Amino acid sequence: MKSWKNPILLLSGIGVSYLGNWIYLIALNVSILNLTGSAAAVAGLYIIRPIATLITNTWSGSVIDRVNKRRLMITIDIVRGIFIFIIPFISSLWSIYALLLLINIAGSFFGPSSSVYITKLVPPENRKRFNSMMSLTSSGAFLLGPAISGLLIMSVGTDLCIVINAITFFVCAFFIYLLPDVDGDLEKAEGTSVSLKTLLNDWEAVREFTKTAKFFITVYILFQSAVLIGYALDSQEVTFIKQHLDLTDKEYGFITSLTGAGALAGAAVAAAVSRKLPLTFFVGGGLLLSTIGYLLFYASVDFITATSAFVFLGFVMAFANAGYATFFQNNVPVAIMGRFGSLAEMVQGIVQIILTLLLGLMADWFSLQMVCIGFCLLGIVLAGALCMTIFFPSKAQYFKESEKSMTG
Repeated sequence: MKSWKNPILLLSGIGVSYLGNWIYLIALNVSILNLTGSAAAVAGLYIIRPIATLITNTWSGSVIDRVNKRRLMITIDIVRGIFIFIIPFISSLWSIYALLLLINIAGSFFGPSSSVYITKLVPPENRKRFNSMMSLTSSGAFLLGPAISGLLIMSVGTDLCIVINAITFFVCAFFIYLLPDVDGDLEKAEGTSVSLKTLLNDWEAVREFTKTAKFFITVYILFQSAVLIGYALDSQEVTFIKQHLDLTDKEYGFITSLTGAGALAGAAVAAAVSRKLPLTFFVGGGLLLSTIGYLLFYASVDFITATSAFVFLGFVMAFANAGYATFFQNNVPVAIMGRFGSLAEMVQGIVQIILTLLLGLMADWFSLQMVCIGFCLLGIVLAGALCMTIFFPSKAQYFKESEKSMTG
């Protein structure tokens, strides 16, 4: 249990931050709507993060791989906490947008940094369980955050909810401060200056990795393609529930809550059986069952079938997410993990926008259910191809969970 002291400390810090984010997200939507009375102004909140990603992800990985990850994560959380604390004192919509852009630019460094830090902090044999517990933490925040936010908004208003999220970032920074430094004097050895030449060399290093790690790239493309199709399908869930199934807002909220409960249960089971089920089942089986879950949802005919499908989807996605995170950590060299992760996120964001727009346009031209089922079937084909790829005995080396894993 001693070996889990630091990972649990990290989970606690990030978990508090996750919970604060959900409280803040609901409160911010309500706050902006109250400030402007405009649905378009609220929708504008959701394009700020992709903009921040496009601004930073071509170069953020180069910085991440050259600096001390622990100190970077602490700095990011403190900066985000300060900026979020300021929001309730601003009355200009565009000033809030500008501040949110800075918050998201800072946040774009945290995900890749934490992935590298986790890889160095958690031994390979514990990563699958750790990632399952991380999924459990995220699902718990998703389930509890909106409920807590709703109660706080009714009792004390939106401003306090936003301040609470700022405090959670300071708490997370404190927890990370208590963790060990896994980088040593990395920045002294390599320097932190990032020039155009440095960027070009870094992109070349990522390109060389993609050329030599052909099996990893194949798994990455198949897995992420299916996941991005799922994200595109998520954009139509409200329309499908309200227009096709003719359900109420209350019923939609109930389905969402039960989905969170399913995800929480799935993450708990994944953590419990992480040492008994192979990583290939988490990655391939979890993804295949997730794509089937989407198909069951968009083939549903009433409240019961839709709810059952979404609970099942939430449950099995926990396995897929934990499995992929572990596979990624075990097979991408730590030295370029920040660069690869940042560039990959940028490409995924562009593809997600294209798929979401394509699905939306096709749903206008044809039957929403027919188009969504078509996308679901494509996702199942990709997940099936992934299973056929990873279950070959000759590929078992890529799924080892020991010190001799493929991590560079």
